Amino acid sequence: MRWFWAWLLHSVMGFSTEETVEQPDKFVIALAPHTSNWDFMLGMLFCWSTGFHCNFIMKSEWFFWPVGGVMRRLGGIPVRRDRRNNLTSQLAAEARRSKQFRLVITPEGTRKLQPRWKSGFYYIALEAGIPILLYGLDYKRKLLCCTKMVYPTGDAEREISEIKRYFADFTGKHPKQFTTGV
Repeated sequence: MRWFWAWLLHSVMGFSTEETVEQPDKFVIALAPHTSNWDFMLGMLFCWSTGFHCNFIMKSEWFFWPVGGVMRRLGGIPVRRDRRNNLTSQLAAEARRSKQFRLVITPEGTRKLQPRWKSGFYYIALEAGIPILLYGLDYKRKLLCCTKMVYPTGDAEREISEIKRYFADFTGKHPKQFTTGV
């Protein structure tokens, strides 16, 4: 089936991929910009076409019956955004315990314009001692790209600014809904 997903992604949707970063056994993916529900579909097509399985965080409202079972099977982890739930520490602990850990997070946390990004992706990686792979989704160039990896050191302000600068040249499906805030 991988050829079918690759055909959909590349031939039907016209997207190309560029990856220059090796994937270690454990990592967090920061994926941006996130301005459309199509971003999820493109990400899943990429994963399916490469045989790459990863988990992803998504707001709990998407985990209703019968969609919730499908989302969990695809790797979804529901997040209740209306309360603190220590999810960052739980996911970091899971990463430390696991032989393989792959988690995709959209730092903006929403498809709407969000100058203030969520920092959970950074702190999960820092606490687990694993890198962050930066995957940019560019609708203008029809490109899904990962050419940078960041190993968090604890200098969150500087490193998150560096991450935001990486994504500044990517164009979301709805460009007016994306900003790095830098």
